[in-house]
Amino acid sequence: MEELFGGFSLGLFFWQAVLFLALVFLLKKFAWKPILDSVNNREEGIKNALEAAENAKKEMENLQADNQKLLKEARAEREAMLKEARDIKNKMIEDAKEEANEAAAKLMAQAQATIQTEKKAAILELKSQVASLSIEIAEKVVQDELSNKGKQEKLVESMLGEATLN
Repeated sequence: MEELFGGFSLGLFFWQAVLFLALVFLLKKFAWKPILDSVNNREEGIKNALEAAENAKKEMENLQADNQKLLKEARAEREAMLKEARDIKNKMIEDAKEEANEAAAKLMAQAQATIQTEKKAAILELKSQVASLSIEIAEKVVQDELSNKGKQEKLVESMLGEATLN
């Protein structure tokens, strides 16, 4: 019967099948489980690493968005501070101009008052001098007029002629 199957031996086939099944059983019991556990652990580690990388990428994007937001806020704050500084500078300049104008106006008013006072004093002085000169001239004219008897009578007559009696 061995010859029927072309040199095939059923006994050899049986032992090879038993050895194969024993090998499969041994591999399953001792090799496949650790190999599969190792592969599963490796797969789990890769999956965890990918998740961690994805989380890190999302966190990095969030940080970049936060950085952009902080940068925009910082720029806006800087612009606000610069605007405030410009406003303060302009207000200080305007206040200084107003103070200078007020001081100039006060000085002008004081100068005008001083000029008016000096002018009045000068006019009074001038009037005083004119009065003194007028009196001196009148004294000399009267003295000259009174030194001559004919002129004295003429002066009295002209004054009486000009005077009106009520």
